[in-house]
Amino acid sequence: MSRTKHLAAERAAWFKSAAAEQGFVAVGIARAEFLSEEAANLEQWLSQGYAGEMAYLERNVEMRLDPRLLFPGTRSVISLVFNYHNPEKPEHADAPRIAQYALGEDYHYVLKWKLKEILKQAQAQFGDFQGRAFVDSAPMHERAWARRSGLGWIGKNSLLLNKGMGSQFFLAELLVDLELAPDAPVQDHCGSCTACIDACPTGAIIQPEVVDGSKCISYFTIELRGAIPEPYAKQLGEWVFGCDICQDVCPWNRRHAKRHSEERLEPRPGVLGMSRADWVDLTEETFREVFKSTPLKRTGWEGIRRNLGLA
Repeated sequence: MSRTKHLAAERAAWFKSAAAEQGFVAVGIARAEFLSEEAANLEQWLSQGYAGEMAYLERNVEMRLDPRLLFPGTRSVISLVFNYHNPEKPEHADAPRIAQYALGEDYHYVLKWKLKEILKQAQAQFGDFQGRAFVDSAPMHERAWARRSGLGWIGKNSLLLNKGMGSQFFLAELLVDLELAPDAPVQDHCGSCTACIDACPTGAIIQPEVVDGSKCISYFTIELRGAIPEPYAKQLGEWVFGCDICQDVCPWNRRHAKRHSEERLEPRPGVLGMSRADWVDLTEETFREVFKSTPLKRTGWEGIRRNLGLA
């Protein structure tokens, strides 16, 4: 092994160790380059109108496909996995449902702090080096980079699947101007399974790996700002923020997902004990107090009432 490759391998190992100390359960590395394979698929997905009203997905497409435009000087993309799986369910059978990832503190805050700590330590370790941290907050094609870095494959529900963890985890990225040893992609392990496609109430999974975002329950309950159109309004079930159906039925999650251990992602006190009546009677003041600093603030009190069928 050449001196350059040896140094790249040592640096890669350092970042993986530092990430593990911050609670990340897996780390993969890929060379920064243009995502040529994904470019055509993304263009077609957008042209089909599958983004719905998520206009931000149509902006900065070039940056989304090439991280060197997002952060000039980038040589390596570090993808990091942080577990959020929580098998706890509401105590009442008729209780409105919140996606697992949104039960606790907003993950943007939780993970960004951890990423900044890694960069701070890297600065001390490597000296003159530049890096930026991203948590679902910039035009990053995060699942594509995670797949390239060997963290998993793209499942039929378009989410990243990992053989040892399933898919109930957050993805984050570090863009660095260091040459790091890249990891190799892994093969697809979905096989002939169609559990996620069969279970989707709105038929949002158009074909394997392609989701019509404008038909997804998560889109209706979080992203859509107006009234939820028929017949989809009647297909939400009890979901008022996000949806876990395609993940809950996935065999990889059912067999391998493990409960997270991050205190800041624990459900807000009393939330899982709320009945539908409690949600209906929830005032805007109480909503803000209970769900401040959580993902639910994005939809807001009025959005939750709409999702409950009250507005």
